Amino acid sequence: MTADRESSDVFLPGPLDLVQLEDVRVVFDGFKALDIHYFGVDRNELRVVIGPNGAGKTTLCDVISGKTKPVAGRVMFDDVDITHMKDTAIAGLGVGRKFQTPTVFDGLTVFENMELALPASRGVWRNLFARISGADRDRIDAILARVRLLGVRDVLSRSLSHGQRQWLEISMLILSGPKLLLVDEPAAGLTDHETALTAELLTELKGQHTIIVIEHDMEFVRRLASRVTVLCEGKVLADGPLDAVQEDPKVIEAYLGRGKERA
Repeated sequence: MTADRESSDVFLPGPLDLVQLEDVRVVFDGFKALDIHYFGVDRNELRVVIGPNGAGKTTLCDVISGKTKPVAGRVMFDDVDITHMKDTAIAGLGVGRKFQTPTVFDGLTVFENMELALPASRGVWRNLFARISGADRDRIDAILARVRLLGVRDVLSRSLSHGQRQWLEISMLILSGPKLLLVDEPAAGLTDHETALTAELLTELKGQHTIIVIEHDMEFVRRLASRVTVLCEGKVLADGPLDAVQEDPKVIEAYLGRGKERA
């Protein structure tokens, strides 16, 4: 547990938090899916959220992105109250989300997919046939080189491996210039080599973007070497470095002690 966040099991806000959830509750058909006193992520921090199935991990991201509205509490993003804002408006403030299954256009090349992600996109067809600036082209190439996709920039996306598709979608998010990246299970379905490269990519992005990673693979979580928040039954159960979290008796009882390798 981190002393700056917790006193007597009460999590307190920090001065640099980009994202803050305060007394947030989400209820589905009488079931309390989320019941968080406080959850905050610093600017340019990489935070990993783990927990058992049904712990509220995806609901947490849904609340931050505006897909799900809480029945109580407040959600702040970059000092703006986004609790009741539409998801499109929240995205406009700089919240980007990558879901577990990559969503790219299979019939377009890697470069064409990146074109569509340029800020102030003008629509699919108009964007494809419009002439982009040399600066935009250079920026796309620089990002593709960073994620090891420059060599396949003119290849149709349907020909990419699962890992490459993950990197392409992350690249598209980066290109759109979000302040916050919500990344859902980036290691799912990857080879060992792709998993290592994905962890390396996200670690490189730390310090330039605020990133919240939802993940099951504990070895991948260890590779990220970042602060971990454990959710259980919709509540923040523990928070801190992975080694400390794994030794927390409450975590062992609720999660790790069940012999599961996946949250």
